[in-house]
Amino acid sequence: MDIVLSHTDHYILDDLYPTWWLKDDPVRQFVSLMLIVNIGGLFIYLIPTTLSYHLIFDHRLMDHPHFLPNQVRLEIVYALKSIPQMALPTCVMFLLEVRGYSNLYDNVHQTQLGWIGVLGSVVTFILFTDMCIYWIHRLLHHKIVYKHIHKAHHLWKIPTPFASHAFHPVDGFLQSCPYHIYPFLFPLHKFTYLILFVFVNIWTVSVHDGDFRVPGPLKPIVNGSAHHTDHHLFYNYNYGQFFTLWDRIGGSFRSPSAWTGQGPMNTVMNLKDIGVKNGLSYKCSREKSQ
Repeated sequence: MDIVLSHTDHYILDDLYPTWWLKDDPVRQFVSLMLIVNIGGLFIYLIPTTLSYHLIFDHRLMDHPHFLPNQVRLEIVYALKSIPQMALPTCVMFLLEVRGYSNLYDNVHQTQLGWIGVLGSVVTFILFTDMCIYWIHRLLHHKIVYKHIHKAHHLWKIPTPFASHAFHPVDGFLQSCPYHIYPFLFPLHKFTYLILFVFVNIWTVSVHDGDFRVPGPLKPIVNGSAHHTDHHLFYNYNYGQFFTLWDRIGGSFRSPSAWTGQGPMNTVMNLKDIGVKNGLSYKCSREKSQ
């Protein structure tokens, strides 16, 4: 994050802050990071979700009986309230990185493995965070914790992309912790870390996008929107983030209902057929969300 902080200082903040406030002052750095994370967080949330909602999300899912009135607006409002609160602990982690306490490095050639090391760290980052998020997510479903923290995210039984960041702030930060912990344990190229940080946010949007397709060979491996929608519907299955591995190991894997003809879209189409047979009009739920 010091790459972003350095550029923001140079092009914007140096002209706004008093000259006596030094760049390496930790208070200034924290304030700057809060500005960056809050503004950047809004862009990382609103741009992918809006594009996904209009270009990918199947709006027929809004006719599902579990889809709430005004749900899209509620998801957006909840996320926009949570993002600034999640930014506080996130910026503490970023500040520690900026102050040099992590294993982030600037130049690819600073390590003996070079580009092979960078590519390897991408793989281990995904595997490490997938494992950690599985167990954190599963812990959040423990009856002592669930109702206080994670239940809010399950208000959206048929989620839209806007539900991707509609978490209780503690929930959102806990599930993001593995992304921050990794560079304190393992070497990671700074620019690669930024790319991965954007990627995981886009992935979070993608598993809420209502597009239940996964390329055939990847179906047994990748945890996609079909898996995660079933998680929202059935609670105790498919806790994984990227892959199905830990759900299979932990006994919580459920083959997506959308792939067996029993998914939420099937419910919508069956209700539509019943309505047509009974001569009833089938009102599009998009009107309910206005």
